Amino acid sequence: MLHNEHHFTVSLTWTGNRGNGTSDYRAYGRDHEISASGKSVAIPASSTPVFRGDKDRYNPEELLIGALSGCHMLWFLHLCAEAGIVVTAYRDEADGTMQLNPDGSGKFTDVVLRPHVEYAETPPREKTEALHHRAHDLCFIARSVNFPVRCEPAY
Repeated sequence: MLHNEHHFTVSLTWTGNRGNGTSDYRAYGRDHEISASGKSVAIPASSTPVFRGDKDRYNPEELLIGALSGCHMLWFLHLCAEAGIVVTAYRDEADGTMQLNPDGSGKFTDVVLRPHVEYAETPPREKTEALHHRAHDLCFIARSVNFPVRCEPAY
């Protein structure tokens, strides 16, 4: 039996104190770690280099796009399994556009998912397009954001 409500808890720890805290905009690092109870690995994160972050760490914008991509993939795989379509490989080349405002705030204006899917036997294109559309409709993350999320599968 499925419950109607689920809660998720994530811990975020700032690791960017270089000794002087936030005494100056340039004095502190943007590094932080994201973890969750029961997970063995923390996600190293920072801001994007444009905002003085570490290019080698994930930034919140990439994590948002990754969440959208992962949610779509999980629903698509589920729907394919139900439809008797055997997926043998799946990767997505997703990207998003963020618009900055004069006051320094910003927002995403769209995200485009570009899944590349391999099948044991290639199904009709109309069928996979319908499954991608249904996966989008079911995706918890896509249903929660206030910007368009498009899916443009590669064929």
